[in-house]
Amino acid sequence: MSTASARPVFLLGCPRSGTTLLQLMLHAHPRIALPPENRFVLPAYERRLRFGDLGRRANRAALGEWITGRAETRFHELGLDPDTVAASIADGPPTLGSALATTLRAYAEQHGKSRWGDKRPAYALHVPEILRLFPDAQFVHLVRDGRDCVASLLGMPWWHAGFHEAVATWAQVMDTTRRHARRLGPDSWHELRYEDLLTGPEPVLRELCAYLGEEYAPSMTQPHRLAEVAVPARKTWHRHTHGALDASRAGTWRQRLTPDQIRLCEAAFGDRLTRAGYQPSGAVRPDPAELLRYRKTAALRRAAHARRRLRDRRARLKEAGPVAALPATG
Repeated sequence: MSTASARPVFLLGCPRSGTTLLQLMLHAHPRIALPPENRFVLPAYERRLRFGDLGRRANRAALGEWITGRAETRFHELGLDPDTVAASIADGPPTLGSALATTLRAYAEQHGKSRWGDKRPAYALHVPEILRLFPDAQFVHLVRDGRDCVASLLGMPWWHAGFHEAVATWAQVMDTTRRHARRLGPDSWHELRYEDLLTGPEPVLRELCAYLGEEYAPSMTQPHRLAEVAVPARKTWHRHTHGALDASRAGTWRQRLTPDQIRLCEAAFGDRLTRAGYQPSGAVRPDPAELLRYRKTAALRRAAHARRRLRDRRARLKEAGPVAALPATG
């Protein structure tokens, strides 16, 4: 049922929800390319005023150098020639979205793909920014049991925010994405569950392809074949993507979380778990002091998000021109 869609695909979710696995599945499709996580899409948007009027070629050249020439953007993990991409940005359309699309499209073309996309869990809290850059974007939201996400986050070498922050992260992502799903509708928002990918990948991936307007490709059920290419070696915490699908990865929170942690998770998540299809264990209420600590953490996250939205609205008033990607030419 392919309609040869050219809409960009953005994969998002709570950290440790399985987005890297689904990234590999989508990258295994013969028409779609999703690169390793970058650090230039959101940072470029947040710094957009510093790049000046992109109607000037010199400013586009500086933006291209910023994307391709700094280790912090992780451009080097895409395996692209920085001079070629920087030149394409400088010679390309005069918007920030176009410059970013040029980079991601170059990755797709390098892999012989005609459709590009991007994956980063953080996009779950930045959907408005992505839509400003790419108004025709299609979003894919991968959901995993919040207790498993928390347990997995606590085991990551890069997670230093603690248990309560991990709980608040899953709750905030679920609340935020629920609002976007209602607003965007089924043409631009699709949700699936990590556990279903593990236990019955083909029907889940067929539904995903139908949403994207693509033919289903059986190669998508063997993501481990691409792990060496699309997952940087430094990310040792993604070692499970190098093997076959393993349904035993679901529900490990029962062994990895303490009884006290399970109690707090289930009290904090409330009906978010059941709405997503997960059953509470029936644990008793947590210590009131721990629940209060969680609520303070969650309130601080919400306040930080609100401040970010306010800064964004102020920055929009100072933009030199449009930011949305323009149609590719040539």
